[in-house]
Amino acid sequence: MTNQSNLNATELSNEDKMARGSAWLTIGNIGSRLIGIVYILPWYYWLGENAVTANGLFNMSYTVYSIFIMISTAGLPSAIAKQVAYHNSRKEYKTSQKIFERALQLMIVFGVVFAAIMYFAAPALAKGSRGGEDLIPSMRSLSLAILVIPFMSVIRGYFQGIQDVGPYAISQLVEQFVRVIYILGATFVVMKLGSGDYVTAVTQSTLAAFIGAIASVLVLLYYFRKEKVKMDVLAEVSTETVEIDTVHLLLSTVKEAVPFIILGSGITIYKLADQFTFARTMQTFTQYSEKQLVGFLTLFSGNPDKLTMIVIGLATAMASVGLPLITEAFAKNNREELAKLISNHLQLYAFIMVPASLGMALLAYPLNTLVYSPDRLGSNLLIVVCLSGLVLGLFMVTSTMLQGMYENKAAITFFVIGFVVKLLTQTMSIHMLESYGPLLSTVLGMGVTCYLNLRKLHKKTNFNTKFIIKRVSLIVLMTVIMMIFAGVTKAILGIFLSVDRKGQSFVLILIVALVGVAVYLYMGLKTRLADKLLGSKMASLREKLHIK
Repeated sequence: MTNQSNLNATELSNEDKMARGSAWLTIGNIGSRLIGIVYILPWYYWLGENAVTANGLFNMSYTVYSIFIMISTAGLPSAIAKQVAYHNSRKEYKTSQKIFERALQLMIVFGVVFAAIMYFAAPALAKGSRGGEDLIPSMRSLSLAILVIPFMSVIRGYFQGIQDVGPYAISQLVEQFVRVIYILGATFVVMKLGSGDYVTAVTQSTLAAFIGAIASVLVLLYYFRKEKVKMDVLAEVSTETVEIDTVHLLLSTVKEAVPFIILGSGITIYKLADQFTFARTMQTFTQYSEKQLVGFLTLFSGNPDKLTMIVIGLATAMASVGLPLITEAFAKNNREELAKLISNHLQLYAFIMVPASLGMALLAYPLNTLVYSPDRLGSNLLIVVCLSGLVLGLFMVTSTMLQGMYENKAAITFFVIGFVVKLLTQTMSIHMLESYGPLLSTVLGMGVTCYLNLRKLHKKTNFNTKFIIKRVSLIVLMTVIMMIFAGVTKAILGIFLSVDRKGQSFVLILIVALVGVAVYLYMGLKTRLADKLLGSKMASLREKLHIK
């Protein structure tokens, strides 16, 4: 009986850790993305008739930049989190400390090297992206951020590994806030007080990544000063039985980081494939101009990202929090706990992502109007991207779980298989569906990878598939009910409010979202599903809301 009680305590502890960690990273991830959306409204207005082209340059620069960030950080944040969690669970605190210190040194070198590579390769990369010479300045301004971000990401990885993600989240918010302030200030000065050159405005907007990264590092260093005292105390009671080989540790961690590079860049690699193939394929059978094709790319890739990455950010937060917990269970060879963690992880993913994705799809048109402008094609593409986000998020979660169990080779192999499917279906999909084509090929490729990931996870842990299907079916039913209430509310409000006006779209979005959240939250608390997936605090919330 005592052992069972201990087991239940551990389960509750892990659920609470998942809930607390996910909450913090959701605040940081989603909050920073919401801040990132807010700037779009005045930014688009100030850029005027060049807004779509400018946004295309901005997004193409960031797609290339994202790849450089993943390579220059060598996937070390997640690898550091994984290694720190592993060695701390074995009370090998000196080993964790050494890994962290050597990783910081390595990242300073990586930052300088890859910043230089991106700066000097900018002309060739701009030409390959079909952005022309206008793309070069923004790529070069982004290269400055690479000097700082590798160093910053290692500190974030350490906090993730010790399951204290508060500083991680706060640094994200500060980084984005400072970045947006600089974007708005610089764009206003250029477009309204200065030359009015939109290329210069985009260049200053991308330079903001460097300014924001500096602010984030300062926040992380502030929190790390406090953590350093605890780190030194733990190192004194460390239980290493062999002498630490620093070089071997660093090489081992970098080796662990390589899968995180590939899989962490997975969504970006897919987008890069779209960026380099969409215009070329379209030019073979259509008469669209280069500017029109950049506009289409912006509509199905750049514009939706600002919105859908908020939802996918939820999956990223869950994956980040779950990684050290899964690695701890794996290190202790606790197969039963591992199976339960994976089961809870998948249920939590469905509980949050299904209603969030479908709810955003329901509000696609007013969202597109609010953030950009009324556009039927853009709104329809946003709906498809919202639905495809369910597959992209599942890829992030399942790939990270495999890596937490040291199944790196399998995770990479499955990603490569899926990417090959993407490439094989890309041209035909674009020929058939034009702007919708790349989205279809992405879902097909990612879908294959997700299936293979889930099959491997089940083989390794034998988690209860029937139970998960039962829970997910309940979640889908709850989501359908939520959508009915939200849809009726939207229809009624649509009689009085125009979805072609920004202010009225905002009011409609706010009311419909509140109705949807209230209905779904009520059902989650009423069925006790929220308690099981979000931890013990849900019970007290239910009491406060007088839900029996």
